[in-house]
Amino acid sequence: MGNTFCCIQVEQSTVAIKERFGKFDEVLQPGCHCLPWCLGSQLAGHLTVRLQQLDVRCETKTKDNVFVNVVASVQYRALAEKANDAFYKLSNPRTQIQAYVFDVIRASVPKLNLDDAFEQKNDIAKAVEVELEKAMSAYGYEIVQTLIVDIAPDEHVKRAMNQINAAARLRVAANEKAEAEKVIQIKRAEGEAESKYLSGVGVARQRQAIVDGLRDSVLGFSVHVPGTTAKDVLDMVLITQYFDTLKEIGAASKSSSVFIPHGPGAVRDIATQVRDGLLQASNHQA
Repeated sequence: MGNTFCCIQVEQSTVAIKERFGKFDEVLQPGCHCLPWCLGSQLAGHLTVRLQQLDVRCETKTKDNVFVNVVASVQYRALAEKANDAFYKLSNPRTQIQAYVFDVIRASVPKLNLDDAFEQKNDIAKAVEVELEKAMSAYGYEIVQTLIVDIAPDEHVKRAMNQINAAARLRVAANEKAEAEKVIQIKRAEGEAESKYLSGVGVARQRQAIVDGLRDSVLGFSVHVPGTTAKDVLDMVLITQYFDTLKEIGAASKSSSVFIPHGPGAVRDIATQVRDGLLQASNHQA
């Protein structure tokens, strides 16, 4: 109906290409325009100036001979002021952009190892964007942004990388566990050493108290019982301790059978052995 009355409507974010007798005449902006077909004017077509996105998947090889699929997203749009170049100079802009992306990625990634490719993907995206901007500006297109959204190696390579990472983490965990066990053993040894030291101090104090008690008993008995000697008192103390020991052995509920000599002669022998030991110790210190 619009063509019948020589009028056309151009939608928002779109421009129209007007020709006259088959030759480019002008770019029609959004709105209503008069197109007198009887004077040779005609509509060649429409061109959108909206932002578009093209996802390109490119397979290439890294420097360490790992094949990867690199996915690049290119955001571009046609320039309204260069709409005639965008409309006439390129028949398929998406194919042209894809070719440039392939060229740059396959020239950049083979120079990098796999790990470096992951770390430098922003540099790869920048190289693609610079090359596309330089090439596509002559055709009336603007490259807004280029992103490397994915670098996907083969599944076997992924599995191997995960195993390497897992092994490294297990090694670190094993080292940390060994250090923790080392600290525990050191602390346990320090605790045992301190416990044994304190036990030794306690035993020494106990023996010192026994010796002091025996000395006081001997001196007190000699004073209150005239005519007795230190030897007599020591024999009596030893006999008392001997019978106390027999009493404790018999009173224990889980004691084993113990065969010991019993009788006055045995007690005399025990007293003699203790006294001889004390005398030898005194002579050795002297």
